[in-house]
Amino acid sequence: MDRATLDLDFVRRRFPALAGRQVFMDNAGGSLTLASVADRIHDYLLSSNVQLGASYAVSAQAGARYAEARRRLGELVNAPSPEEVVLGPSTTLLLRLLAQSFAPSLVPGDEVVVSRVDHEANIGCWLALEAAGARIRFWERDARTGELALEGLEALLGPRTRLVAVGHVSNILGSIHPVRAIADRAHAVGALVCIDGVAHAPHRAVDVQALGVDFYALSLYKVYGPHMAMLFARREPFLRLGVANHFFYGPADIPGKLEPGNASYELAWGSAGVLDYLEDLGRQVLGAESTRNGSDAAPSARASREAAWQAIAAQEERLAERLLAFLRERSDLTIVGRPEPDRALRVPTISFVHARLPSSAIVEAVDPHGVGIRFGHFYAHRLISDLGLHARDGVVRVSLVHYNRLEEVDRLIELLAPILDGRSVARPETQP
Repeated sequence: MDRATLDLDFVRRRFPALAGRQVFMDNAGGSLTLASVADRIHDYLLSSNVQLGASYAVSAQAGARYAEARRRLGELVNAPSPEEVVLGPSTTLLLRLLAQSFAPSLVPGDEVVVSRVDHEANIGCWLALEAAGARIRFWERDARTGELALEGLEALLGPRTRLVAVGHVSNILGSIHPVRAIADRAHAVGALVCIDGVAHAPHRAVDVQALGVDFYALSLYKVYGPHMAMLFARREPFLRLGVANHFFYGPADIPGKLEPGNASYELAWGSAGVLDYLEDLGRQVLGAESTRNGSDAAPSARASREAAWQAIAAQEERLAERLLAFLRERSDLTIVGRPEPDRALRVPTISFVHARLPSSAIVEAVDPHGVGIRFGHFYAHRLISDLGLHARDGVVRVSLVHYNRLEEVDRLIELLAPILDGRSVARPETQP
């Protein structure tokens, strides 16, 4: 048996929405939420929903919970210190605040590099710095591969480069970008690096220290948690940033200077439950291996999380291969992204277009059958423009995660085959 095989019954029991008939394949838009995360939010609201910072016992308990949540979320990305973890309502807003606080350090002619393949959250906020005199340089896709190439970045870097902003994974192409190599090249010219990790974080481990990044943002509602986001900000550049909070916050007040109005305490406490799940899952994976090997040593929390992510990657590669194999066989389809499922190079966020049918028609034909996929530009508006796909209603996107089953992918394929051929599919009978 594959060491990295997941017990899907173990996994799926933790997501109550999976008990229904709906098949969820729009996970890049937002994953399902763990029951344990919802339980933690419920408990916080009913037992410690008071303002932090007071001297009475319940306020102290609430403050301790919030601090513990920040610490645990730091572990999710291997942040050296909880002070380097900024919490907020969305990645889009956190990156806006980051760009706003970065502006005072710029002088006219300083350069910021952004990518045209990314979600707009990590583009538009930096374009706003043109008002401060910054010059924005676009990292274009390689004409041969259709993806970002390091050679293209190298041609843009120079003595005036102050920041490189790019996604860890394209939410259209599914491609995993070589973040460590990007960071090394940016740092070589004295530039900082800001990574949008939203499309990566549900699929693979994040280690900001190993990646060598200065800023890394992700959305927890796409990593099996609630609607909340976090930003890792490396201490040294964080201290140099301006303040995006009240006048009495100073440059040394981290992370608070980038948390105007505070984050949601209950959602932070709930989000920390994602780590509990990953550790439980990893122990389950390692426990199965230990049983086979006759070992009874208890794994550490970090080792458990690493085992979970490895098993998740293996499961997702199997799912991606099943769908991509079907798509590759059809001459009337174009896969927008890599056609192979290699877990080191892509995640199972899979986009395609049909030679004749608009993307909307395909998705709307699937909808009545209880399988949730999606069409559109997915806020990667510039990439869809460059591909000339707005007139076709963007791409069809099927975004899988580890709790999906191969049988669910097979069900989607059964639906797509006649739809793509222009044949009708019998509507399912209405359930009593």
